[in-house]
Amino acid sequence: MLEFNNKTALITGGGTGIGEAMAYQYAMKGTNVILTGRRIEVLEKVAKKCTELGVKAWCKTVDVEKPESIDELVAWVKNERHLIDFLLLNAGISQRALTLETDISVDRRLMEVNYFGGIYLVKSLKDMFIERGVHIAVVSSVSGVFGFPVRSAYCASKHAIHGFYETIALEYPQIKTTIIIPGRIHTDVSKNALDGNGKATGIMDPGQANGYDVNKCAKVAIRAIARGKHQKVIGGFDTIMVPFYKYVPWLFRLIARNVSAR
Repeated sequence: MLEFNNKTALITGGGTGIGEAMAYQYAMKGTNVILTGRRIEVLEKVAKKCTELGVKAWCKTVDVEKPESIDELVAWVKNERHLIDFLLLNAGISQRALTLETDISVDRRLMEVNYFGGIYLVKSLKDMFIERGVHIAVVSSVSGVFGFPVRSAYCASKHAIHGFYETIALEYPQIKTTIIIPGRIHTDVSKNALDGNGKATGIMDPGQANGYDVNKCAKVAIRAIARGKHQKVIGGFDTIMVPFYKYVPWLFRLIARNVSAR
C-alpha cells in the first residue's frame, strides 16, 4: 500500500467533478493538494474544504489547452520548490455530436485538453517525476476502451491516454500509473460537452443524470491508487460494456447501437 501522509498531489481539473472528489480523498489521507483549473473561485472553495481536513492546499489557474499556461504552472512549482508525489490528470471535456458532423476544430480541441495538455505537463516535470517516482493517475473513460456513438473525438482522446500512460509505465519502472476508467458518473461532463460546432450543449444526458455517485467513484479510485492498480474500471451497471466488448464483441455492438447515446 502506498503512503499518502505528508505527500503532495497535483490535480488538474481539481475544482469540480471527479477532480474535486479526489482532492478530498487525498486530503483525508493527509496529502497536501495543488488544485488547478480555469476558475479560481471554484478552486478556492475546494481548497478551503481540504485545509479543513488538516492539509495544505494551493490554487493555480491553468488552462491545459494552452502550453504557455502549463509553462507558468511548471515555473511556479519549481520556484516554490514543491515536490510532487502524486499527479492526478482529470481536466477534460466531452462531446455530443455525430462523427462526420463534428468540425475538425472540435476534434483538435478535445485532443489538446484531454491528451496533449497532460502529456505536456508530465514531460515538463520529467526530471522530478523520474527522480521521485511520481505516481500518475489519469482519468480516462469506458470510452477509452471502445468507441461509442456521438463521442468519436472524446473516444479518440481517451484511447490516446491509454497508449501513452501504459507505455510510460513500461519504460520507467519508478513511475507508476493508474488509469481510472469511469462509466457514467454523476457530474456535469455531459452539460459541458461540445456539439459539432464547438459549443457547450448545456444538456445533462439521462445516463449521466442517473450515473454513479462521484464521491463513491473517488473512494474506489483512491483505493486503486493506494494498491498500485494499473487500471480500474469504476461505475454502475453500464460498465458491463467493458467485458462485453472484450469477450462478446457482437453483443457489445448490438447494445452500443441501440443504447441512448446522448
